[in-house]
Amino acid sequence: MKVPFNDLAQQYRLIKDEVDRCIKNVLESGYFVLGENVRLLEEEFAGYCGVKYGIGVASGTDALHLALLACGVGRGDEVITVPFTAIGTALAVSYTLAKPTFVDIDPQTYTMDVSKVEERITKRTKAILPVHLYGHPVDLDPLRELAEKHGLELIEDCAQAHGAEYKGERVGSIGHIGCFSFYPTKNMGAFGDGGMVVTNDEEVAEKLRLLRNIGQSRRYYHLLRGYNSRLDELQAAILRVKLKKLDEWNNLRRKNAQIYNKLLKESPVVTPAEKGYAKHVYHLYVIRADQRDKLSDWLKSKGVITLIHYPIPLHLQEAYRDLGLKKGSIPWAERCTQEVLSLPIYPGLSSGQIEYTSDAINGFFTHE
Repeated sequence: MKVPFNDLAQQYRLIKDEVDRCIKNVLESGYFVLGENVRLLEEEFAGYCGVKYGIGVASGTDALHLALLACGVGRGDEVITVPFTAIGTALAVSYTLAKPTFVDIDPQTYTMDVSKVEERITKRTKAILPVHLYGHPVDLDPLRELAEKHGLELIEDCAQAHGAEYKGERVGSIGHIGCFSFYPTKNMGAFGDGGMVVTNDEEVAEKLRLLRNIGQSRRYYHLLRGYNSRLDELQAAILRVKLKKLDEWNNLRRKNAQIYNKLLKESPVVTPAEKGYAKHVYHLYVIRADQRDKLSDWLKSKGVITLIHYPIPLHLQEAYRDLGLKKGSIPWAERCTQEVLSLPIYPGLSSGQIEYTSDAINGFFTHE
């Protein structure tokens, strides 16, 4: 049996008629940038998240970058985040000329260890940037309290957590700002790059609209030095179709995760946790195994494709060598990079494919 890591073509076939129709409508309209579909998606996605404003941008990294700028983060500031994430989180901080300050992760959820944050706050700290990694929300209440206590911005990186919930509230609605990616493989992905910032702050929303559109309030009238970071009409139209399917697809991911949990219960691997405060949407189903690389090779030999999210923590990347952090300085993040393995979890994955994958994992340990 072949078990691909993802199957975006299969997803397209499920919504083909509606997607083809919306693409045709955009092409026939002759309007491709910041049009009606972008406006409607911003309203619909903001409503879905439970906030007042949505601002479409060109990517998830841009969403973070512009959100930080809109909050006044700049040269010499510090932003507390984690090194166990995609590099876009830290790059967004670097683009503002601020410095990422890394804290370790909770090994059960792979998200920020909130107990480590306050000790890293300095007079230069401007914001806390937690990442809802793999689709599991960060424990946000302690971070909200710290942000209020120290006068900091709380900006949620929701790139992998569309529709996830923290204590019944959708992620993105809890901090000052929420930032989403619409990269094709996300739970709600475009047919290219795209992103969205959501907030209840009208002033921040207006500044984001300026920043994403070369700083202009109207054509050729530039109030600040902005960026070209616009979500285009085609992607917005496609995303509007997908937004209507998001909850259904997330429920399928959760169902698939439950099957994995049951079948891997007696396995030596560590399966994902779901804390009582969280609704996990399983952008990724990530296990931990002592012999991760051998297990990955074994599964590949059986036709099961896996990936590693992420093999090198950001503080040990060459790009962040200048921070001066050595191996052993952020232990759980470093350990997890050596053990994590992402299994196929997309909504169209069949129970038979999950059973086959689980049997192959259990067979590896029997074989060993």
